[in-house]
Amino acid sequence: MSELYARLDYLFNTYYNGTATPAERDELFEIINSSATDAELASLIHHAWDKLDDHGPLFDRSKSEDMLMQILRTNPEQSVAAPVKNNNLPWRRLGVAASFLLLVGFGAYIYSYQKKQVIAKKNIAKIHPKNDALPGGNKAILTLANGKTITLDSAQNGLLAQQGTTKINKTRNGQLVYETGTNVDAPVINTVSTPRGGQYQLVLPDGSKVCLNSASSLSFPTRFTGKTREVTITGEAYFEVAKNPQMPFRVKSDNTTVEVLGTHFNIMAYNDEAEMKTTLLEGSVKISNGTAIGILKPGQQAVLNKAGKLKVLNDVDVDDEIAWKDGIFQFRDAGIDAIMRQAARWYDVKVAYEGKIPQREFTGRISRNVKASELMSMLGYAGVKFKIEDKRITIQQ
Repeated sequence: MSELYARLDYLFNTYYNGTATPAERDELFEIINSSATDAELASLIHHAWDKLDDHGPLFDRSKSEDMLMQILRTNPEQSVAAPVKNNNLPWRRLGVAASFLLLVGFGAYIYSYQKKQVIAKKNIAKIHPKNDALPGGNKAILTLANGKTITLDSAQNGLLAQQGTTKINKTRNGQLVYETGTNVDAPVINTVSTPRGGQYQLVLPDGSKVCLNSASSLSFPTRFTGKTREVTITGEAYFEVAKNPQMPFRVKSDNTTVEVLGTHFNIMAYNDEAEMKTTLLEGSVKISNGTAIGILKPGQQAVLNKAGKLKVLNDVDVDDEIAWKDGIFQFRDAGIDAIMRQAARWYDVKVAYEGKIPQREFTGRISRNVKASELMSMLGYAGVKFKIEDKRITIQQ
């Protein structure tokens, strides 16, 4: 056995047994990604996959071969994968290796079921098309200051409305863009809201870019005046704020204010989540809630619970937090309830549980463009039993 295979063998077993350190998991991923040719990559994956068979096959041989072939020819935009920190790696190999690692992680869980003579495929429901749930898309409603509403997803491109000297346009790529005029008119408040199963992008009057997640809203003036630029959100939004040191940008959500000068950050403030999270990608932000104040540096996250207690986390994987805006479900050590809250908002479905909520953590990645059944079927490989009917996903014990 070559030194490379020996190292892979060790890393694979630690990953499979759940004892791998973060550094060992990253090294395993890098080894698979650094394979020079597809043939070498296939050989490495087959070697590692065969280690699962030491305890008895996870699936019958034809199923195993089919899954391996799916990994080797995976389209990364549709793949399920472990979160990745090295964004310079080739995207096709990224999907290949990551798909494999996620299946290995799920495979370990499936194997524990096999000891009890539970076959993984029994956990995957056969979904009738009429009971499936389609993914969300670009959907939003613009509410003008006079109460008039415009359904943005069905509105034609071009000028949608004009308020004073401010023009509101919809571009060919589906963005909502505000263009200020001579600035002699008093600003008024507009609101863009997305439904469950919707998302939308817009450019504010100062040039700041915002991406709204599903079941969210953003209220803002048609022109920023005074000493600050202030907007209000519910739900989740990603901001790329135009720099203007003389006029700080403030985002308000309930009793919490996030203040920035010019930066990229994500705010998740859904009412059905136990915590509000602000994640900083670049620049600097200050979070305040009464007496609780936190200042973030890039890679940090402020977590504020319902009681108003604030804590700052270091070295957060920001890719996990903003994957949604790039059309990806991405989760790391997430409980099934956290995953299903995301699914409920994106697929516009209700979620129910029969019996206790499964106490299992998942790490994975899958396109948000897939149907609900495809997301759930992948979780099914990890022992999650479910059914989908009448816009309702039921997690079964």
